[in-house]
Amino acid sequence: MDEAPTQPVRPAVRPAAEGTAPDQEELLRLHGWWRAANYLSVGQIYLMDNPLLRTPLAREHVKPRLLGHWGTTPGLTFLYAHMNRAIRQRDLDAMYVTGPGHGGPGVVAAGYLEHTYTETYPSVTEDEAGMRRLFTQFSFPGGIPSHAAPETPGSIHEGGELGYSLSHAYGAVLDNPGLLAFTVVGDGEAETGPLATSWHSNKFINPLTDGVVLPVLHLNGYKIANPTVLARIGEDELADLMRGYGHEPLFFTGGFDDEDPLAAHARFAEVLDTALDRIAEIKAKAAEDDAAGREPERPTWPMIVFRTPKGWTGPAEIDGKKSEGSWRAHQVPLSNARDTDEHLAVLDSWLRSYRPEELFDEEGRLREEYAETAPAGTRRMSANPVTNGGSVLRALRLPDFREHAVDVPRPGAATSEATRVLGDWLRDVIEANPDNFRIFGPDETASNRLQSVYEATDKQWNAQFVPDDDEEHLAPRGRVMEVLSEHQCQGWLEGYLLTGRHGLFNSYEAFIHIVDSMVNQHAKWLKVTNELEWRRPLASLNYLLSSHVWRQDHNGFSHQDPGFIDHMVNKKAEIVRVYLPPDANTLLSTYDHCLRSRQYVNVVVAGKQPGPQWLSMDEAIVHCTRGLGIWEWAGTEVEGEEPDVVLACAGDIPTIEVLAAAKILREQIPDLRVRVVNVVDLMRLQHESEHPHGLSEKEFDGIFGESSPVVFAYHGYPWLIHRLAYRHDRASRIHARGYKEEGTTTTPFDMLMRNDMDRYHLVIDTIDRVDGLGTRFAGLRQRMVDSRIRAREYAYTHGTDHPDVAAWQWDDNADESEASKGTITADTGGDNG
Repeated sequence: MDEAPTQPVRPAVRPAAEGTAPDQEELLRLHGWWRAANYLSVGQIYLMDNPLLRTPLAREHVKPRLLGHWGTTPGLTFLYAHMNRAIRQRDLDAMYVTGPGHGGPGVVAAGYLEHTYTETYPSVTEDEAGMRRLFTQFSFPGGIPSHAAPETPGSIHEGGELGYSLSHAYGAVLDNPGLLAFTVVGDGEAETGPLATSWHSNKFINPLTDGVVLPVLHLNGYKIANPTVLARIGEDELADLMRGYGHEPLFFTGGFDDEDPLAAHARFAEVLDTALDRIAEIKAKAAEDDAAGREPERPTWPMIVFRTPKGWTGPAEIDGKKSEGSWRAHQVPLSNARDTDEHLAVLDSWLRSYRPEELFDEEGRLREEYAETAPAGTRRMSANPVTNGGSVLRALRLPDFREHAVDVPRPGAATSEATRVLGDWLRDVIEANPDNFRIFGPDETASNRLQSVYEATDKQWNAQFVPDDDEEHLAPRGRVMEVLSEHQCQGWLEGYLLTGRHGLFNSYEAFIHIVDSMVNQHAKWLKVTNELEWRRPLASLNYLLSSHVWRQDHNGFSHQDPGFIDHMVNKKAEIVRVYLPPDANTLLSTYDHCLRSRQYVNVVVAGKQPGPQWLSMDEAIVHCTRGLGIWEWAGTEVEGEEPDVVLACAGDIPTIEVLAAAKILREQIPDLRVRVVNVVDLMRLQHESEHPHGLSEKEFDGIFGESSPVVFAYHGYPWLIHRLAYRHDRASRIHARGYKEEGTTTTPFDMLMRNDMDRYHLVIDTIDRVDGLGTRFAGLRQRMVDSRIRAREYAYTHGTDHPDVAAWQWDDNADESEASKGTITADTGGDNG
């Protein structure tokens, strides 16, 4: 697929001029800035007063609770100082991604020394009083967290949960051709599965249209209490590993054997310059290839292996045991600094080793000769606008979804595949937004019936090509990102969103659980940023979950799990939205809303198989706007009277079963007043005091009746309905049916019967729960039991569902061919999912 013509962009990295190695004076300034950053870092961990040590250090100057992580911090500040030099020299547009985010004091210190912190938080002034506040607030009640949290200017990656630094960085540079993401990977983090896979992200980056990630593998040798794997293999083996990942490794070892720190600075400056020169060459070659009409070849990107002691510049020994260069330096090396004179003396000596009187003037401000080593304005990594993604966010140009409406002349009179219809609209979204919208997925975009997007774009791929790949929509440029790692898809999308773009993640429902912990962290990030005025709202994190539990009968038990919804509703109500559109038109309306929204995690569950369509587009828009509603055309209630029973449903398959049950009841018990309620927005079931979308008690009783029994067919685990509605359902009127972990390889209707959510069981539930029906309609109840027996026997004999079920339709006047479409297994683009 041809992409839009490439616009000329500023190169991500400019080559260094001749003779740019730092001279002795520059090395001294660089070292001074590093000393200042380390001093501020130690001060944040330990001190609450006497920030410049202008009086003898006393116990009352030390925090009563010492929290934080020192071990990784001096390496982070060293790297930050050197990137500042490179930014100034080359005028780079760079951001700093801190994989070991527990080194938060170093990142905060850098922002403070660059003036960004005071610009963001004016009360943290650049003087002695401001430094006292900076120190006291760190890991302190009412202060800031110990990691590179949302409160930290310049951060898009908290780094508390390890494993995602590279995937976030690669997501950030997509469609940002001028951006360099300088990404520090901790050697503990490097042992995680997501991080190990994320090295492969370089196969998905286009050197012309995307930016650059420069990974720095920080080998300080230890985790909390153990050595790290990559620090304990030979350099040749590690080099082979990095080359196998497609990188050119550049090695640096410093800080050992009492090396002169200026010598270490000079050597690392040379390594960093080499890496940046390589990147400049790669970007220049890509531009040349583009100008000549050639697609660029996948380059071998540089990366740096940075080996330094853990707790570098800290105390060599504490209580006779090695500290610097050991696991003991990981967190707080002097945990008793407030309680013992011995530890207080060591802390005093440690702090004074940085010679703060040389670094800060009488007011407590960093001296100009050191301050000028940092870049200015938005070239500061702590002030790069992309790290506050909402500040650069452009609204999507969304085509009118109504133009893709399925014609529904009467409820149930049309059949369609909801996600295929959505795919047609998403194709138009991509065409209208060629540089700020992407679709991510673990090899399931076509399987989930979104393949129409390939009429407008391709899957971006920069690994090896074979002759048939052009027929498979693989290309060096594309708006779809597919890799068989949910972790990478999630990380890429988060990085893309956090730097001011839009996207969605499509996945099989059961396997989205793989990113449970990652979305936890993103939801926490959003929750905190809602409380920070300077953090501008981001585009929402949007999920499309298809190939869902009720249509995974062929893949079996391993593919049947609707529990991601349960996981998400544990998050803050202000963040989470869950939608279960029952047909194609409601799915279109729902997704248009999701792509317009900000600061949410939107979970949308929709089937991909052919199914009946219930609402016209106008009706769908109104229904989705309400979030739930009474389907008067489906019920038999008498206006002005309390219904005898409410049949409620949430989800496409539960909707079919509820309507089938309602039809049976209409035919068999015509005098029964049945109300049918469909729920699209699951959060509407909560009380208004629990969720912004929740119902008041009067609204809930108006929809679900004041005393009527409610038989609720729900897409997921049924107990969630009770949990959401508990403030409304004090009389325990709601009887929920849903998935109760009864699965196997079987037919679709047998799956429903195994979990007691089939139409026949819903009729039985109604008879059992409406007063007076049990005796009067015992025969009907028995016939429902018999229908279940016959349906299972037919399935076990013929391998398919009984025609009464497979060819069922709501509209008796519809063409029978329409009903039969619901049993067809349509083309899934090469996947049988």
